[in-house]
Amino acid sequence: MFDKVLIANRGEIALRIQRACKELGIATVAVHSTADADAMHVRLADESVCIGPPTSSDSYLNIPRLLAACEITGADAVHPGYGFLSENARFAEILEEHNITFIGPTSEHIRIMGDKIQAKETAKRLGIPIVPGSQGAVRTETEAMKVAKSMGFPVLIKATAGGGGRGMKVATSVEDLPVAFATARSEAKAAFGNDSVYIEKYLTKPRHIEIQVFGDGTGNAVHLGERDCSLQRRHQKIFEEAPSPALNAASRARIGETVATAMRTIKYRGAGTVEFLYEDGEFYFIEMNTRIQVEHPVTEAITGIDLVLEQIRVASGAGLSFTQDDIVLSGHAIECRINAENPRTFRPSPGQITYWHPPGGLGIRVDSGAYQGYRIPPYYDSLIGKLIVHGKTRNECMMRLKRALSEFVIDGIETTIPLFHELVRHPDVVNGMYDIHWLEKYLGKP
Repeated sequence: MFDKVLIANRGEIALRIQRACKELGIATVAVHSTADADAMHVRLADESVCIGPPTSSDSYLNIPRLLAACEITGADAVHPGYGFLSENARFAEILEEHNITFIGPTSEHIRIMGDKIQAKETAKRLGIPIVPGSQGAVRTETEAMKVAKSMGFPVLIKATAGGGGRGMKVATSVEDLPVAFATARSEAKAAFGNDSVYIEKYLTKPRHIEIQVFGDGTGNAVHLGERDCSLQRRHQKIFEEAPSPALNAASRARIGETVATAMRTIKYRGAGTVEFLYEDGEFYFIEMNTRIQVEHPVTEAITGIDLVLEQIRVASGAGLSFTQDDIVLSGHAIECRINAENPRTFRPSPGQITYWHPPGGLGIRVDSGAYQGYRIPPYYDSLIGKLIVHGKTRNECMMRLKRALSEFVIDGIETTIPLFHELVRHPDVVNGMYDIHWLEKYLGKP
């Protein structure tokens, strides 16, 4: 096992990793920008190192400074959390070159799955069902038009190096395609430094279903059921639940075993999530995230397995602590992402929290680095906490969620809590009858 883990992240996920390390008896190192000097993960770490000014490029994304922090503190492993450098293959390679363990997959798997086209080709080779689409990148408008006409409109144009909804545009007709194609390439270039795009068939009413997988790197791999992340705005998840209201035991077992078999074949190591669109009983591969997910707590709630602790164990060479037969799904769990944003316009709302009262009681979990008096900096993602609720049934879970939301009070800033008050009372959400377009229609967004 490791002696000391450096956590190359901030906010609630840094605190989450700290807790797992402490339960394993591992010392922790927090890194922080000058804007995060008073953050909770910094206060609770065994050691902390300031790695630069507020901008991410000068701090949390600065590999030389993170490496220096490892050397200064003697950290023998790094957990990247999610975002930032968590899916940066070169970062993983550099750490290994310096005899520091990257708590995550191999750089090869990160690189393969980080390129959307290569990931799609790999998925197809491994027997994972994929969305009909172009064979590789589409480089010209003429080529794009030919591909789109061959599969039929509407189509989705996506950045090959994309993520978070950037570099994605829908073309509903021949007339729409030129602008959508040009815009997607422009956004991709600006966001990722790569204007390469590809085209997929656009499904009209799909759900977003993702399968949590775990491998030990030697050919053992399991799945831990699915999460339904269909309530999204601009391809950003805000509400996740497990299991999905749309799946039955047979479809869950079928797609779960398909994915687990694929992970065994490639000898995948650590936690990963394979994401699908699901429509009319069929699954279509979107991408694979080679890291822990924001929404991992709902899987923890229904399986009783600490996924972050398991990441650390597997990275240390200890192997999986469970088999597929050991995984039993119990009850229902829902997560609401609490963002420092206006609940209708989603305009960021940084500032000082003047009052903080999280909910409690049976089946309630709040993952957050926020506290009363904490000043939320304007430089990073607006996620300030996650409310996770677990119940024996989906109905019990929904009722408990309503109660928890009514107890959750945050003053001094705007948050998305009022939006969740609305959503948990809407018949479609209560009955689980929604798809990935539902929320934007509800909000009146195009």
